[in-house]
Amino acid sequence: MTLDIRAPEFWRLDRVDTELRRVYDICAGCRRCLPLCPSFKVLFDRLDVDAVDGDVEKLPAADVKEVVDLCYQCKLCYNHCPYTPPHRWAVDFPRLMLRARSAEAREKGVTLQDRFLGNTELVGRLGSLTAPISNWMNTVWVNRKFMEMAVGIHARRDLPAFHRETFSRWFDGRKPVPRREPARDRVALFATCSVEYNDPLTGKAAVAVLERNGVDVALPAQRCCGMPYLDGGAVPEAKRLIADNVRSLAEQVRQGREIVVPGPTCSYMLKQEYPWLDGSEDANLVASHTRDLFEYLASLHAQGRLDTSFSNAPGSIAYQLPCHLKAQNMGTRSADVLRLTGAEVEVIERCSAVDGTWGMKKEYFELSMKVAEPLFKDIERAKPDRVATDCPLAALQIHQGTGRAARHPIQILAEAYGLDPERPA
Repeated sequence: MTLDIRAPEFWRLDRVDTELRRVYDICAGCRRCLPLCPSFKVLFDRLDVDAVDGDVEKLPAADVKEVVDLCYQCKLCYNHCPYTPPHRWAVDFPRLMLRARSAEAREKGVTLQDRFLGNTELVGRLGSLTAPISNWMNTVWVNRKFMEMAVGIHARRDLPAFHRETFSRWFDGRKPVPRREPARDRVALFATCSVEYNDPLTGKAAVAVLERNGVDVALPAQRCCGMPYLDGGAVPEAKRLIADNVRSLAEQVRQGREIVVPGPTCSYMLKQEYPWLDGSEDANLVASHTRDLFEYLASLHAQGRLDTSFSNAPGSIAYQLPCHLKAQNMGTRSADVLRLTGAEVEVIERCSAVDGTWGMKKEYFELSMKVAEPLFKDIERAKPDRVATDCPLAALQIHQGTGRAARHPIQILAEAYGLDPERPA
């Protein structure tokens, strides 16, 4: 197995094919991951036809590639797999899928679709600068059909709204919070592109809640985490973003700040993929000091330092646990903290199947909605007062599938405190 991204054989398509077939053969003998995602169902279906009869060497190249294309990097198979390193078979299915995409992209070029979907900063800046016109245009059917033909975003996929005032602009323009005593803790907020351009209220709520709990919040220079580019195999582009983030965030850690992230995909990237892709001492420093937002709040509570004087009861909450939080093996921290407010929280462990850019694509939109049906049904069955998820794309999927707005748990927590996120206290 070669998952060392700096090794020449990582990029050789013949070596990639050999490794794919080796891992497919192990998966075929186990089949533990069959319920997880379309990749495994298709893999086993293709292996079980008479012409192949379980022999991976007879598997057509098109079928080998189809399994790769269907992987949307939920990461759940890694935790599910009994053969991950240090097992001698050393199976790392998600990274193998990334390797296959990256090697193909280097050989054949990154598609226009993946370049567009990967460049969240450019799309976000343009969308915010032209809001609300950009939001109106995203509802115009003719424009959506043009987008589908031009860049491959399905015409019926709901898209996140852009905000004219970005989160960073709000943060830079706000008045300093008066303090009666020095801050006990200091964090650097890695806001995420979603918060920056599409959901600044989540960032504002995060700042309000952290400052309510005596935490000093800084917003350092930052770029996209790199995952959207990585989804499309655009490794050089992803690594440039990562290098910028590593420089900025490592300096924050050296100044005594922990890195706090309100988005599961971005926190996963910083913790797990930055050391792999960047490989520097600073990347490892950043990874070891990164916390998901509710992981951080739960740690404050464990130390007896979280303010639990809530003035507003949120009612019942159906909380969707994002795959990229499950992949971090940190339990249900968001639900645990929400329960401190007196809320009745039902945790729904169903994948939203829109991870990264995959569910946006015209090729996979219908399948994405089909895979997410159990999530939709569980939410409808729960009949909650509120729906919550830490993942902005899961929220998008939930709204499209159920018509119900799913909010970030930090917004619900801010309301439970009685805080106005526009004016942190």
